[in-house]
Amino acid sequence: MLYDIPVASPLFTGNEKKYVDDCMESGWISSAGKYVELFETAFAEFCGVKHAIACCNGTVALHLALVALGVQPGDEVIVPTLTFVATPNAVTYCGAKPVFVDSESETWNLDPKQVESKITSRTKGIIAVHLYGHPAKMRELKEIALRHNLFLLEDAAEAHGAICDGSIVGSLGDVAAFSFYANKIITTGEGGMVVTDNDALADRARLLRGQGMDPNRRYWHPIVGYNYRMMNLPAAIGLAQLEQIERLLEIRSRISKLYSERLKDVIGLSWQIEQTWARHVYWMFSIVLEPDFWHNRDVVIEMLGEQGIETRPVFYPAHSLPPYIDSAAGESFPVAENLSGNGISLPTWAGLTEDNIDRVCRALRQCQRKSKKI
Repeated sequence: MLYDIPVASPLFTGNEKKYVDDCMESGWISSAGKYVELFETAFAEFCGVKHAIACCNGTVALHLALVALGVQPGDEVIVPTLTFVATPNAVTYCGAKPVFVDSESETWNLDPKQVESKITSRTKGIIAVHLYGHPAKMRELKEIALRHNLFLLEDAAEAHGAICDGSIVGSLGDVAAFSFYANKIITTGEGGMVVTDNDALADRARLLRGQGMDPNRRYWHPIVGYNYRMMNLPAAIGLAQLEQIERLLEIRSRISKLYSERLKDVIGLSWQIEQTWARHVYWMFSIVLEPDFWHNRDVVIEMLGEQGIETRPVFYPAHSLPPYIDSAAGESFPVAENLSGNGISLPTWAGLTEDNIDRVCRALRQCQRKSKKI
């Protein structure tokens, strides 16, 4: 179905075509081209770290980071239940078990107060997801990780440029993973990045990414690796996108302010509020409907769709999905379940106009007026 206002769309207004044309004209279109290294260098500088390792998508970036960290069958890794399924899936790829923790209501992220009760002798590390662009409470999580000798991995797929306590995400844990899927803040179409300050971890990730081939001995493979490399073409797009990231972040900040201003007096409506210690980059401006004042969330999504406005439900909690439902049987995750069951992500991308946002907000008000509950 085509929508008048899509929930997300890439915006190419910089050097994307120029750099891609350069790839095509030079013939360097696979992972050996110059733009991979240029993109890695620029992204590492953006995140304030020494190393960036480009790979073919964000899920691969998570898996690569976990394998480089030494996660093995029998290990446990603590993850928020409210996240895109790639987070627990990457843990599962390693033969390890994702252990789920509820969200906190303020940031919608992993609740640090609940983490320590989930740590066992098998716990290897913690994955902090910066959900929808708001950073998790990394200071508290880092203290827990250090106290228990655990790694701390940032899933920053949705949070390019977000800031926590004055530091940019990607520089806050032992390692971080980013996604550059087409709906992300900057995109390569498909793509991912592992970033870290740890030299040994970076070397391990690079070795694993390229089929485990020794960098100094062609076709010699001392370990079993993966074909997780990024090609030159998407890296060229990524570099051009990164050159514009501050402007793109400013646009998203303006969009969030417009939504907040136009929806502030709508009864029974709340959203993910930027905390004083954070910079929220609003990958998605997501709202929560209070059931006493609205139709069922899915009905509202359908009503908006009928008006040409595409939206998305907030992610299902991982513990409710068939592959993971047995691992969390009997546990309660009330915050995540409320956010998921009543949450909607509104159109959020750099090409939105103020008229588009006005139309979305008017349509939301109409949905509420049609509700039998008000």
